[in-house]
Amino acid sequence: MTPGRPVPPPLAKPITVEESGAAPVGGALAAAYGATSPESGLVPLTVARRAPKDDDVEIAIEFCGLCHSDVHATRAEWRVPHYPLVPGHEIVGRVTRVGSAVADFAPGDRVGVGCLVDSCRECESCLEGLEQYCERGNVGTYGAKDPRNGDAVTQGGYSTLVVVDRRFVLRIPEALDPAAAAPLLCAGITTYSPLRYFEVEEGDSVGVVGLGGLGHMAVKIAKAMGAEVTVFTTSESKFEAARELGADRVVLSKDPEAMEAADRSIDVIIDTVAAPHDLNPYFRTLRLEGALFQLGLPAEDMPPVSPGQLIRRRLAYAGSLIGGIAETQEMLDFCAEHGVASDIEIVEATGLNQAYDRMVAGDVKYRFVLDTSTLQEPSERADA
Repeated sequence: MTPGRPVPPPLAKPITVEESGAAPVGGALAAAYGATSPESGLVPLTVARRAPKDDDVEIAIEFCGLCHSDVHATRAEWRVPHYPLVPGHEIVGRVTRVGSAVADFAPGDRVGVGCLVDSCRECESCLEGLEQYCERGNVGTYGAKDPRNGDAVTQGGYSTLVVVDRRFVLRIPEALDPAAAAPLLCAGITTYSPLRYFEVEEGDSVGVVGLGGLGHMAVKIAKAMGAEVTVFTTSESKFEAARELGADRVVLSKDPEAMEAADRSIDVIIDTVAAPHDLNPYFRTLRLEGALFQLGLPAEDMPPVSPGQLIRRRLAYAGSLIGGIAETQEMLDFCAEHGVASDIEIVEATGLNQAYDRMVAGDVKYRFVLDTSTLQEPSERADA
């Protein structure tokens, strides 16, 4: 077991896949918004949800966060997905039905579903509670083939209903506002996981590069862990916002003198920037045995890292995905205890395309969340 990780709950053995792949009798049609092509934008759709199997939880979705990866996926900017595609992997709602083998959730419970709805459950990573690194490939909440359900393509949370295996359902503490909790299931756990892995605690110094959806959560979580937080930004206009979020220091990263003044002052850096940028100036701000975690995923090559920077201070340069299910639950409980949630703007279904354009332009502080009560009624026939 990797130090600094919560002990995962035991996972059941793989379930036998139904040969037909058809939705069982007792399933439901859900109203949704999704894409039908790279150029379609988001349009009203109807998706078929399976009837809950023995280990399933059916959830009436209340809110679903919008992630920048949703934009990439629906517009085929990473790969051409299977259309129609309903995005959304920051799901919060109430349990409506449970399968006969489900004892840990009951109708009425407020629950969440993050980026994963399944994994192989047998590999070393899964058995250590690291389902995000499943060696056989995990099953994403949308746009992925689900081998336990006839290879049906998963459809996400921009919808009124979803059915998920109980092992991948999370309990949302009632202390959290449900809308503001939704982005915790992606942005929250993505930033919490490397901070937890590095065992950040009171007295440590954390640097955050970028102040968007991920960056603002990194600031809040690091502060809640007791760290002193420095925000690195290329924009002086973000100084006040960084301080409002709790940053102790803000450094203009394009100012050589300001960067020099930050030399050897940081223990761990969380880099959230998804555009190509030079990391070498940030390595110089790290103390001996410090680490820089790369969370942003640029579409183009990054400038090369100087090995000398790493060698001279025994620095670590690492990447990190989301977290496993146990760690995500730990993060939710931590956020509830410390009053941490995402800063959000609620959007209606008819405003989703405008919200996507605003996300691309960086015009959001700091996450959009869909109110699913604004979705239309489902049609009599499913589109997906």
